[in-house]
Amino acid sequence: MKAPAKINLSLDVLHKRPDGYHEVKMVMTTIDLADRVELMDLYCDKIQIISHNRFVPDDERNLAYQAAKLLKEKFGVRRGVAISITKCIPVAAGLAGGSSDAAATLRGLNKLWGLGLSLDELAEIGAEIGSDVPFCVYGGTAIATGRGEKIEHIPAPPPSWVILAKPTIGVSTGDVYRNLNLQSVDHPNVDGMVAAIKEKDYEKICALAGNVLESVTLNMHPEVAQIKEQMKRFGADVSLMSGSGPTVFGLVQHDSRLQRVYNGLRGFCEHVYAVRLIGERHEQ
Repeated sequence: MKAPAKINLSLDVLHKRPDGYHEVKMVMTTIDLADRVELMDLYCDKIQIISHNRFVPDDERNLAYQAAKLLKEKFGVRRGVAISITKCIPVAAGLAGGSSDAAATLRGLNKLWGLGLSLDELAEIGAEIGSDVPFCVYGGTAIATGRGEKIEHIPAPPPSWVILAKPTIGVSTGDVYRNLNLQSVDHPNVDGMVAAIKEKDYEKICALAGNVLESVTLNMHPEVAQIKEQMKRFGADVSLMSGSGPTVFGLVQHDSRLQRVYNGLRGFCEHVYAVRLIGERHEQ
């Protein structure tokens, strides 16, 4: 199964909640950069993670492992499964790779184990694993609120290319939120972004793209700011950090511009990708 990455076209943090999480409001959409998750029955009653990426844990720290464990516990499944994860999405990049792997595992095991659960039910289970998992269960384009688990579907944005550039650093989401001062940041216009997407207004989408976490990460990691500046200099219509970073994405609509931005960044950054927006929901 494909486990696509997501980007945040708009990300706002409203306040810190009594439970310690932050209340967010954001617009997310899926892109055509995806991990591959394969599920195989095991004769013994255990969960096995298979990955050749040394940054992917093969135990309970892995979100796909947690997804399988949760389904086994909730529905009394006494079958084992091997979960093979082929990574294409960079790890710890702000692109929800681990969450998407968990979501693909939930969807796949629902079929493999004949559980008959709806996507809504799978998303509810996914919320117990991580805030981005419910969105990844559905895919598509959505407004996410609460701590990210409340999903309202909206139409896909107009077609465009997405260029992604990730510096060779990891960013701790916890550290970013700890350094976030909600009184001294510019809050993006999330409602305006939603309206622009519904109107299929590409220029307005680029103008309204914003991420309240960006200034925090840019201050902690100047190399992210450099990538953002270079992406705009090479001709991206917008450049913005996704999630808590460190990946920066840019949007372009024309192939000639795509090549210029992509080639320029390849000389500046090791991990660069050019993919399409998907923006459409998964099938059941």
